[in-house]
Amino acid sequence: MTEARRDWFPGLAAVRVVGATCVVGTHVAFYTGRTTRGPFAGTLGRLDVGVALFFVLTGFLLFRPYAQAALSGRAMPRTGRYLRHRALRILPAYWLVVIACMALLPPLGSTSRASDIVHHLTLTQIYGLVIQHTGLTQAWSLCVEVSFYVALPLLARLVLVRGTRTAWLLMLILGVASAAWTPYLTATNILDVRMAGQWLPSYLDWFIGGMALALAEVNLNQGPRPAAARLLKLESLAASPGTCWSAAGGVFAIATSPLAGPTTLRAFIDVPTPSSVLLKNVLYLVVAVLVVLPLVLGPQDQGLARHLLATPLVQWLGEISYGIFLWHLALAEAVLRLTHRPLFSGGWLTMFAETWCLTIPVAYASYRFVERPLMSWRKRPVFIPSPRSSDDQMTASPIRQSA
Repeated sequence: MTEARRDWFPGLAAVRVVGATCVVGTHVAFYTGRTTRGPFAGTLGRLDVGVALFFVLTGFLLFRPYAQAALSGRAMPRTGRYLRHRALRILPAYWLVVIACMALLPPLGSTSRASDIVHHLTLTQIYGLVIQHTGLTQAWSLCVEVSFYVALPLLARLVLVRGTRTAWLLMLILGVASAAWTPYLTATNILDVRMAGQWLPSYLDWFIGGMALALAEVNLNQGPRPAAARLLKLESLAASPGTCWSAAGGVFAIATSPLAGPTTLRAFIDVPTPSSVLLKNVLYLVVAVLVVLPLVLGPQDQGLARHLLATPLVQWLGEISYGIFLWHLALAEAVLRLTHRPLFSGGWLTMFAETWCLTIPVAYASYRFVERPLMSWRKRPVFIPSPRSSDDQMTASPIRQSA
């Protein structure tokens, strides 16, 4: 496989589409009250697994250049350039949504307007506001993403301090500590779990799942030494997407059971136990890793499933998926107001279709007029790069340009 093909992961656009669809679906289920009633209440309530898909995907895409640099002996990506790219990719489109919601939708909490605006514009609302502004409550996960962006340069150097040899052990230690964070808060009440449970330590293991996939992919495809037998077995598993995704479906089915605790709406009444919090976290991690695994390991230009996921429609939806994530809650609020529908009523399928149809054109406009121009602008070099400059790997492939 050539170097260009190694950097080609077209199926990851489908992961973005599935993740965005799940996030829209679970929020519509909340608005219609379908997380507590009906035959699919457990399934709809657990569609927040889409957040785990996004976090695993982020961990893979952003950690991979660091793993490549460590394996080849090149310099690590430049932190300033990396953070500038992240800011240009995330903030302008998000700020536009914040301004729209602040202007058109009422606040949910009792904070001052100035504090509300500052917290949301700086993505710090999860560190002080337990309840965020109407139309922006989904942005808690974006706050976690941004905190991972900031931590990654240091985290990558810590994990790769002795090259890739000890990276697996260090990632395992960090992942176990992360998985234990929220159960510990739930058991001890040392911090308000409603607030601290939304911080990066609660979800770092999901990012590490993606980092582990990146390390495996780099070792398998670009490592100078023969890959360990366990990595070859992992690649063999990835060669069967049907097996991976069937297993992911089975694990997700377990996550929909009461074993994983109450769903979002019911959690206002039923307090989750530390064991259920831990189980849900781990199950979501396993689901997300199994979904992404066949789309990053093995030849990405082979297999029917990978060809279907590389179709233009899937790629286009993947490109606008960030706009779908940003705008869908504000537009769901618009649906409620336009239809004069009471909260926690109505059909899930109807409201999902209405929200989706409103969101797609708005998301496309966000991508066409805000996101894509800035992605083109950020790639203009401010210096003459070396042909082997490792931080150029951050924009080496089409899928990474929209990461």
